[in-house]
Parts: sequence; structure tokens; C-alpha cells
Amino acid sequence: MALYELYSHPAERGYRAGLCSKAALFLLLAAALTYIPPLLVAFRSHGFWLKRSSYEEQPTVRFQHQVLLVALLAPEDRGYLAWSTFPAFNRLQGRRLRIPLISTREEDKNQDGKMDLLHFHLELPLQSREHVVGVQLILTFSYQLHRMSTFVMQTMAFLQSSFAVPGSQLYVNGDLRLQQKQPLSYRGLDVRYNVSVINGTSPFASDYDLTRIVAAYQERNVTTILTDPNPIWLVGRAAEAPFVINAVIRYPVEVISYRPGFWEMIKFAWIQYISILLIFLWLFERIKRFVFQNQVVTTIPVPAAPRGQLYKEHYS
Repeated sequence: MALYELYSHPAERGYRAGLCSKAALFLLLAAALTYIPPLLVAFRSHGFWLKRSSYEEQPTVRFQHQVLLVALLAPEDRGYLAWSTFPAFNRLQGRRLRIPLISTREEDKNQDGKMDLLHFHLELPLQSREHVVGVQLILTFSYQLHRMSTFVMQTMAFLQSSFAVPGSQLYVNGDLRLQQKQPLSYRGLDVRYNVSVINGTSPFASDYDLTRIVAAYQERNVTTILTDPNPIWLVGRAAEAPFVINAVIRYPVEVISYRPGFWEMIKFAWIQYISILLIFLWLFERIKRFVFQNQVVTTIPVPAAPRGQLYKEHYS
């Protein structure tokens, strides 16, 4: 009659030896070689400690209705026209001051409670003999992130274009992109850049110098930049017609870089360590079984010794 295996269970065999024996020393060495090398391998392979991570977030951006405009005139016109929303700056301009007509509108296209873009329209009145060949424009925004740390700053979009031919209109369609020199913190409140980009209360002309404004702004570790690869310069302005700036500035979803916290670093380090440790556990288990079964170190084999044993095997 054919026989079939109906049931099985593991059997144990223990190996006894003194705590000061070679067998005990071998087990101590095997344990050290099992658990320490995986840590060294994971650490030396780089990326063990997660120093920087990233996530996506739609920033909360709002136009602050602060504008500084410098319109460069043709060489024969000898100069420029300027205007801003800062009265102190306007008082410094004298005859160069020209007040434009401005209209703005922000849109929340996906109805998620966060604005997605800004429509900016500016009409600068010109005399028939005045011709614009270049524009320097600063628009300021409030910029907030909330998903990890709460990051709040005042930032700007700087638009600069110049052409050899006098124009009638400048059209810009770009993104207000975030630029980071350093990652943000993973928690807390960060308001170190929540200060005005332009000191609008200063009576000194040097505080409105665009080179100084841009230089101070670039010292920040977190800034925004207006990206538009193809600004459109339209020519053929009619006499007495204003010079027009039409800008569409989008607030895109950003990839935010941040420093991970302790538990996030441990989570990623633990995964790497365990994946390597499993290989060492499998290898040294077979080495120990070979050493004790073949009596490479002297021990006393006993069946299932409950106390005083150094090593035991399982047999099915």
C-alpha cells in the first residue's frame, strides 16, 4: 500500500558549550558579522540618510497690487518714463512721472480656493513724439506654502524686455516659478522672507534702484522668477495711442524641496538596512548550521535542550 505524508513538525537539536568556549566566541563573531556589515554597506552606498526630499504643492499666491514701471524711450527721446504705486518713488521722478491706466484680474480656474493666474493690463499714455523701446516692470506677490512647513514670503515677478524697434504693445504669458537654493524645513512657521521686496516708504532714490532691488532679492535662498521664453513685442503704434503691457502670469504647481524629519529619515534608512540584513541572516544561518553539525567547534549535541545551549537547529 502506498504511503503518504499526512503530517510533519520541526524537530530541534541543541548544542551545548561553556560561555568561554570557542563555540560561544564563534556565535558572538557570527552575530557581529551578521548585523554590522549590512549597516556599513547601506551607509557606504550613499543615500542611507535621507537629507532632502520633495513633494508637490499648489502655492497660495495673491497679487499685492504693488507695481514699479520704468519705460525706456528711444535714444532721440533721451530718457525714460516711470511710475509706481509708491508715492515716495513718484515724488522723485519729476517730469518723468507718467500715470498709467491699470486693470488686474486673478482667476481660480479649477475652483479649489487657490488662484491660478493673474491677468495684468497696463496702458501708459504717450505723446506722439515718444517711443518706447524697452520695459522694466516689477509686480509683487504674497506667496504661501502649507503642506509641510508653513512658508510665507513676499516675492516679485521682474519683467525686462528691450528691442531696437519702438513698440506699441508687450505681451507676456509666463509662469511664476519657485526657485530654491536651500530646502525648506519639514515643519514649523517660516516667515524670514515675509518682508517687502521694495521699501516703499523710503524717501531715498537709491532704495528704488532696480539693480539694488534685484541684488538684494537674489540674496534670498527662496525666490520666484517669471519665466516667459517668448515675450511678444508688437510695433506700429498710432499717434497718441498708449503703450500697452498685457501679461498673463500663471501660478503653477511646484515641486518643493525640504529637509525630512527624524522619523522619515529612519523609515528610509530602515528599509535599506533590512533589505541587506536579510541576505546576511540567510547566509550566516547556513554557516552556523554547517559549523555545529560538523563539529568545527566542540559542542555537545542534545535533543531540544531548554537551557544552557548555544545553538539549536530545526528539522522538518
